[in-house]
Amino acid sequence: MMTLSLTWGLLSWLALAAPAPAPAAAPGGGTEGVPDGLRCLREAYPDAFCGVTATSLERCGGGALPWDDGREKPDHDAILEDPDLEEMMRQRYTPFVPATAPPVDFEPGRVRWTPFFMALYGDSRAAVRKELVPVPWLEKCGGTVVQFNRRHGAAAALAAVERDLARELPPDLCRLAAKSSGTFNWRTVRGTSRRSLHSFAIAIDIGVSRSDYWDWNKPDAAGHYRYKNRYPIEIARIFERHGFVWGGRWYHFDTMHFEYRPELLREPCVGREGGE
Repeated sequence: MMTLSLTWGLLSWLALAAPAPAPAAAPGGGTEGVPDGLRCLREAYPDAFCGVTATSLERCGGGALPWDDGREKPDHDAILEDPDLEEMMRQRYTPFVPATAPPVDFEPGRVRWTPFFMALYGDSRAAVRKELVPVPWLEKCGGTVVQFNRRHGAAAALAAVERDLARELPPDLCRLAAKSSGTFNWRTVRGTSRRSLHSFAIAIDIGVSRSDYWDWNKPDAAGHYRYKNRYPIEIARIFERHGFVWGGRWYHFDTMHFEYRPELLREPCVGREGGE
């Protein structure tokens, strides 16, 4: 009876959480003069942002988020520590392609402006916790139920990933993917003051036994990290199909990590094979 109840509950919030089709243009006219990144943000979260100008993203409940803070940062580390929306959307994520070593500091999705995610998913541990819903995770392969944020289609997207993984993966990869190392955890990124997207329950780590992480290695004489990846690309491509980016495509790689970032997988903001 518990399984039946969970199934009906899951179906009900999936119907409510799935985002509505996004409009193609800003209210009151076309998108002339509006940066591509702003358009993608507006269209990826249509129930949060009801307008867009050439310089801001307008919240449905009032107020606006600025596109560019007008400050030039000296290097990539400075951008990571204190980005704006323009810098968050500057690099283009390319899905579905083979896993190869990215250029130095090329890591679309790893630049995150925290106020944006607080506006979308909750600005405190308590606020995010109220938005959590259970998502059954590859139980046929030894998994369990994980908690994910229901807002803006995040939990619905993770449920769609789970269905495709269960249907398409061979048994050994299904067992690998079933082993989750966590979703919701209100914390900062290790060694920094930056808030992890696990804080907003829109990220999941799975398959740690086959994972690689940049900080588990020593840099070379030039301070660069050699790319490592043992992670099955089949799993990454299924996540990408449903609006998630994979940490295995970053220079500072984190191959067990997936986060819900549909704005990076929309035209015209998505990358193309052979270029950024």
